[in-house]
Amino acid sequence: MINTDKFEDIQLSREILKATSELGFLKMSPIQAQAIPLILEGHDVTGLAMTGTGKTAAFALPLIDKIDARKKTTQALVVCPTRELALQVAHEIQKFIKYKPGIYVLPVFGGQSIVGQLKVLKKGVQIVVGTPGRLIDHINRQSLNLSNLSMVVLDEADEMMDMGFRDDIEQILQRTPISRQTITFSATMPSSILDLV
Repeated sequence: MINTDKFEDIQLSREILKATSELGFLKMSPIQAQAIPLILEGHDVTGLAMTGTGKTAAFALPLIDKIDARKKTTQALVVCPTRELALQVAHEIQKFIKYKPGIYVLPVFGGQSIVGQLKVLKKGVQIVVGTPGRLIDHINRQSLNLSNLSMVVLDEADEMMDMGFRDDIEQILQRTPISRQTITFSATMPSSILDLV
């Protein structure tokens, strides 16, 4: 673990540091200080983090820096329990990629027309944020190709377990490369999360 709470003291790109500075991110929260360096180094990370502790930035900042903007393939997948969280996470990522031209994020969830999602996926998007049901729908339609995926984030994993999404999550993970990096954030750490990890 590092002994700093300053974003500029860790190995984030200048573009990310510029965006975080503009957003008023001066110091890292404890979850960010612990998780970001490990994620940047390529480790799988399981973090205990409540809502409001800065966990989205804890996975989003290193995730963005690992994206190759030249490749129009899906390289990172963030799985969220609800459409509200998926939209919120996608919105946060959108703010962080301000100075990273060529990187695109797409939220996918039920209750929204799939046609628009299909169009964007066909063009190519590097970061997909979605709910389990809609992600499986896209995987089955072959509109979401996970073969080039390098990172999967399970956000609010305990809530997804409580909502009965375990089988869906396992199905999604089975379609991703074994070499992928897996990041799991959860407000509690029941045995079901530890088993999944």
